[in-house]
Amino acid sequence: MADLTYRLYIDGQWVDGSGTEYVDVINPATEEVIGTVPQATTADVDRAVQAARKAFDEGPWPRMSPRQRSVILLKMGEAFDRRRGELVDLNVREAGSIRMLAEFLQIGVPIDHFIDMADRVLLRFDFDEPMLPVVGQGIGQGIITREPYGVAALISAYNFPFFLNLFKLAPALASGCTTILKPAPTTPLEALIIGEIADEAGLPPGVLNIVTGDIEAGESLTRHPGVDMVSFTGSDAVGRKVYNQASESLKKVVLELGGKSANIILEDATLEKVIPDVIMGMTIHSGQGCSLLTRTLVHESLHDALIGAVTAGLDFLTVGDPSDPAVTMGPLISAAQRDKVESLIQQGQDEGAKIAYGGGRPTHLDKGFFVEPTLFTNVDNSMQIAQKEFFGPVGVIIPFRDEAEAIKLANESDFGLGGGVWSADPARALAVARQMRTGTVIVNGGGGGLSPHAAFGGYKQSGLGREWGSHGLSEFLQHKSISWGVATG
Repeated sequence: MADLTYRLYIDGQWVDGSGTEYVDVINPATEEVIGTVPQATTADVDRAVQAARKAFDEGPWPRMSPRQRSVILLKMGEAFDRRRGELVDLNVREAGSIRMLAEFLQIGVPIDHFIDMADRVLLRFDFDEPMLPVVGQGIGQGIITREPYGVAALISAYNFPFFLNLFKLAPALASGCTTILKPAPTTPLEALIIGEIADEAGLPPGVLNIVTGDIEAGESLTRHPGVDMVSFTGSDAVGRKVYNQASESLKKVVLELGGKSANIILEDATLEKVIPDVIMGMTIHSGQGCSLLTRTLVHESLHDALIGAVTAGLDFLTVGDPSDPAVTMGPLISAAQRDKVESLIQQGQDEGAKIAYGGGRPTHLDKGFFVEPTLFTNVDNSMQIAQKEFFGPVGVIIPFRDEAEAIKLANESDFGLGGGVWSADPARALAVARQMRTGTVIVNGGGGGLSPHAAFGGYKQSGLGREWGSHGLSEFLQHKSISWGVATG
């Protein structure tokens, strides 16, 4: 695949940035340049917001019926589907994802969810809800209408770039909002392909605008008076800044932030079934996932056996360039992220935790931003390595005495995004899941976690609002009550 050079996508046109700075996009496995994009300025962001504002205030998109919007969105879905192979190849190079993960979770799932939103969710959603009759001075009735919120700024993260872009765009566009999409600075290319597909499908000008850039461009969006709401995915630290910036003009904010998700393994669990879940929880996409189960809480009777089994299982991982189909774990996104992870690994040792596996860089790789899969034992739940989000291939194992302690440990976290429970008794596992203060809980590794109709989001420092399905669509809608009298007293 040739190197890609893109411009900004504003008001249905590909335009040059107003500045002179361009940014190279780096393959994190090889450190080679694979593309170049403009560094958007505040003037570029303003152009994009003005285009979205005009498209919302004067254009056809918010005034179309849900079925009319569905027709165009389904054309986009068909175009995504035709370009799956190209998107997978790009994701491997840009995000450093292994091919199997790219085909399924990075690209396949978001395309399927986009099509589902454009078809089943949008066409079945009740945009006009009848009010119950009202009795007071007179008798009245009316409706509650759900209307597009306005201009939405969509700011996504680098770890699952195409996935996050589509999971924001699908409900925003389905609702009738107009949008400015700002991808992460390290992974902009998969977002810009969406502009090509919007053109092909006939999305009206200004409904989708795409600007690349760094912190300055993002802050211009979150502070811009022409933006009505912000949907942000990223770290809790940056999420707090977004929240503060948006509050200046009382924008609505949806935040999907970090996690330190607990996986509870009760004493009656079957270890053979649990082990793959523990390994994937710390190593899938090199641990760069906000809801990954990186904090394993295991009953003390299974503690030693679990450590032995997990360390043995980690031996079967192959770390390297994800373009090689034999590789099962790729790189971190950047040198800066690798430095952060290595610093936290050192901090864990300084705190007194023990490295049972890994802890360094793979010795056979002289290029790329790689860290070995790393497992910590002798961990106390109060340690920083049990509380901070690594966003790297690092897991911790913590023993507990009984079910009550397991729930207490799971909830002793500033985060509340993901979680898991393992037990031979599904009813018991469900009872434990209900007591976990977190937005998603997977019982016995079971399905439903990627359902397009699930509600995805977090408690506490893990965010505000929900994404996916009708829950995500609702976030992009305003509710208006319209009533009229049918009789007077």
